[in-house]
Amino acid sequence: MASASSLLCEEQFLCSICLNTFTDPVTTPCGHNYCKTCITEYWDSSGVTQCPLCKKRFRRRPQLQVNTEFRDMMECFNSMRVKDGEVLAKPGEVPCDVCIGPKRKAHKTCLVCLTSYCQADLEPHQRVASLKKHKLIDPVSNLKGRVCQKHDKMLELFCCTDQRGESPA
Repeated sequence: MASASSLLCEEQFLCSICLNTFTDPVTTPCGHNYCKTCITEYWDSSGVTQCPLCKKRFRRRPQLQVNTEFRDMMECFNSMRVKDGEVLAKPGEVPCDVCIGPKRKAHKTCLVCLTSYCQADLEPHQRVASLKKHKLIDPVSNLKGRVCQKHDKMLELFCCTDQRGESPA
């Protein structure tokens, strides 16, 4: 189990917008760090150029450049955290729902568990007999929006004319 001091250290390497480890980290004039894509999309969607953390407003959108020193620290941190062959999820990629701390890139989504798994966390689905029966598909984001609230199952297509249904994926 990680100590409180190591958890604090790990949290310092997480973007407060996407909650993943920083990708192309940039620093705002108020001193807060974000993924370059995250802060750019935040400003594009909000219409207000301010820091999401301290709410400091900027007259003009700051010219952002990658914080190379911080990026190098991130690469060192990630190389210590990630095992061979595992990849951290980047903005826009489906993250593992099981990972604690920096989220690894999801390898599969289980339609029974309604959960996305990285390669390491997918292992029980490949080993345990009852889990082997679960339907695995390529990673899918926004599972909650694809689940019927009444039946707690993935949404399916149904043709009224042909009276036939089709399961997703």
